[in-house]
Amino acid sequence: MVLKTFGWSFAVTALGLVAAVFYGGWTAFGVVAILSILEISLSFDNAVVNAGILKKMNAFWQKIFLTIGILIAVFGMRLVFPVVIVAVSAQLGPIEAVDLALTDKDRYQELVTDAHPSIAAFGGMFLLMIFLDFIFEDRDIKWLGWLERPLAKLGKVDMLSVCIALIVLLISSITFGAHAHQHGGTHADKAETVLLSGIAGLITYMIVGGLSGYFEDKLEEEEEREHEAEEQAVREGKPKSAVKLAGKAAFFMFLYLEVLDASFSFDGVIGAFAITNDIVLMALGLGIGAMYVRSLTVYLVRQGTLDDYVYLEHGAHYAIGALAMILLVTIQYEINEIITGLIGVVLIGASFWSSVRRNRAIAAAEGKAGSDDKTEVSSGV
Repeated sequence: MVLKTFGWSFAVTALGLVAAVFYGGWTAFGVVAILSILEISLSFDNAVVNAGILKKMNAFWQKIFLTIGILIAVFGMRLVFPVVIVAVSAQLGPIEAVDLALTDKDRYQELVTDAHPSIAAFGGMFLLMIFLDFIFEDRDIKWLGWLERPLAKLGKVDMLSVCIALIVLLISSITFGAHAHQHGGTHADKAETVLLSGIAGLITYMIVGGLSGYFEDKLEEEEEREHEAEEQAVREGKPKSAVKLAGKAAFFMFLYLEVLDASFSFDGVIGAFAITNDIVLMALGLGIGAMYVRSLTVYLVRQGTLDDYVYLEHGAHYAIGALAMILLVTIQYEINEIITGLIGVVLIGASFWSSVRRNRAIAAAEGKAGSDDKTEVSSGV
């Protein structure tokens, strides 16, 4: 099972590391290995959230996500994206940007650093909206009940998550503008850029999330209509089939997943520049990491891990919230990528451990109930 799921990832890892050695020797090998580990640690929460959405899709759309989706994730976000942000921010043509990335790496890194506020604002707002919509929804299963119960009550207020996100964005842009002004005002115009980019991230979330939500609601209506037919099939001895997302519903969920993956990639791509400004090594390292995220997503779906460990999704969304705030903070301050990665790993690890303890408690309670029943039966006899 593990080899089948992670086989392609292992193969890509081997090819990527060999290519790195041929490209830049053992130093390049080390850089690519570090980048791969960075991407996997930063994106574990991505895999958990992906799995939660992917398990709703039918087999065909799951396959599309894992084939075409991989091409978009690896080549689109990890290779093309760093070039595009430089081309847009420096007002260069795509070919000029690629040439700059390969020939003048220091200048290329400088341009990416200049573009960071707009990238962080866009990605931060998109991820913040995912987190807010999750914590304001009333759920049957609660991980941190003392926090989630009052937040679920607050969530009944219409558009609360949008209002909070806009307030956070406004504070970020004002703070950035004030900070830039104190330091000579050279980046004062970036306050406006942060505001516009953040609004763009918010709009992107609302369009893609809104469309996927609309078609998911349509699917639920369809499920209700088919419910009676399914019950009839069970009565007749036919197997009951679960309805999975297909057609337009699955298409928009696929789009949502790709935008989500792109937003998760922001921190990885930006973090990669702290390790290397060589676009070839960056593409190799982040590409290997992206393959593992996809394999991990499939593993979680096929093993039913999210059903067994019910708090994992909570942990992943708290990690998303932390990542969103970190991205917004990095507009002004530098934060070490190791800290960013560790926060996500710690939150997901804690939710996993809570799930294990819950499962043990349930098993112990069931075992106790079973032994009590046996005692009653034996005493009755």
